[in-house]
Amino acid sequence: MRDSWPHAHPLRPWPRVCPWDMAKEDDGAMRILLWHGYLLGGTGSNVYTRALAREWSLGGGHDVVVFSQEPRPEQYDLGRASTVRPEIGGILPTFVLDRYEGLEARLLQDLTREERELYVELNAEALRRHLPADLVFANHVLLGGPVAAATGARYAVKAHGSELEYSMRDNAELSEWGRESLARAEAVFVGSAHIREVLEDVVGHVDRVHQVPPGVDIDEFRPQPLGEALAGLLDEARRDPPNPGNANERLADEGNVARLARFFEGDEPAVLYFGKLIRNKGVQLLLEAIQGLDAGAVIVGFGDYRAELEALAPDGTLFTGPLEHRHLVHLLALADVAVVPSIFPEAFGMVAAEAAAAGCPPLVARHSGLEEIAEGLEAEYPPEHRELTSFANGDVDDLRAKLGRLLELPPNERARLSGAAREAAVKSWSWRSVAHRLLGPFH
Repeated sequence: MRDSWPHAHPLRPWPRVCPWDMAKEDDGAMRILLWHGYLLGGTGSNVYTRALAREWSLGGGHDVVVFSQEPRPEQYDLGRASTVRPEIGGILPTFVLDRYEGLEARLLQDLTREERELYVELNAEALRRHLPADLVFANHVLLGGPVAAATGARYAVKAHGSELEYSMRDNAELSEWGRESLARAEAVFVGSAHIREVLEDVVGHVDRVHQVPPGVDIDEFRPQPLGEALAGLLDEARRDPPNPGNANERLADEGNVARLARFFEGDEPAVLYFGKLIRNKGVQLLLEAIQGLDAGAVIVGFGDYRAELEALAPDGTLFTGPLEHRHLVHLLALADVAVVPSIFPEAFGMVAAEAAAAGCPPLVARHSGLEEIAEGLEAEYPPEHRELTSFANGDVDDLRAKLGRLLELPPNERARLSGAAREAAVKSWSWRSVAHRLLGPFH
């Protein structure tokens, strides 16, 4: 078994709820209709929706109904929340083209006005059947804002960034629609100062905006001993469904059990990337930067750029296909560094927060919402290592230099960074704190 960050060794148990995360429970339970519109598996707003449903229904004692296009919601921990899958007519407006079971995914900006309005009305009708409610909480300015507004109920909108950058920017019609929808919202939430600026840049001035960062499950993502983490990862990989010839890009690659076991049997440090395999995520920078370093890379995810990335990757790079949180909680505990090399603006940087919670120091491109992750880490890091939280956007040489320095740290310094990264996640990004703050404007 290779030597790694000292979180590979036995640790004191982390408290389930930390003192600074304790907020007074809501005096009265609310009925909340939580609209998402997409799936519940994966990353980003899917994770956000699951976490809020769980925290609001369990920690807050609220009556929560989740509206999504997830065909198998029973596979996910939503606490006591119930679920509804609205009938939407077969067309799903998206910001990045993916495959969705039983639906035709099309870019929002490519839909006709009639198609968009039909989608909004079908979703709104599904929500109206579950009124009255104290709050409709909708993800995404579009089309969450119009859906929530069409219910006639009190509503809030969470801007995630993807709709703003990929579909609404430079589209006057969509920007105006978003502005009109947000004007009637009782609250608009952004995850970072960067997304607040993007929101105003795309739709104009918005009132009643509240900045609340996304969260991370600090009980699920936690430091683990190496042996425990590897056993857990391999157990989860054994549960993966068959994927002959890796024909289904949304399923984990076949043979991952043996390939992961071989990778982590060696002494070589592990550098991890997990997320979409598209050019904007900057994985190509990481693969170039790791050339010549004494480290191997694990690349987790799917996307239309995978074949090109595999051609660029140095020998020994392990591509796994997409993995779920049940895998990642163990994989992050095995990795020495998690790199987030996006060259396109990011709303926040959830993957970096999850890595930090697991005690795996993140190294992020310093821009947009990722910069705020870096600043949160710097607040806890020892002064002499604060520059190891980030690298200049798109700068392969800076990324290589920072990676090299992180991987060469002696064990005691590794331990300090691992603990500091965990501390930053617990203090700033726990879901319990986030879920409570999101309901603050409604009490």
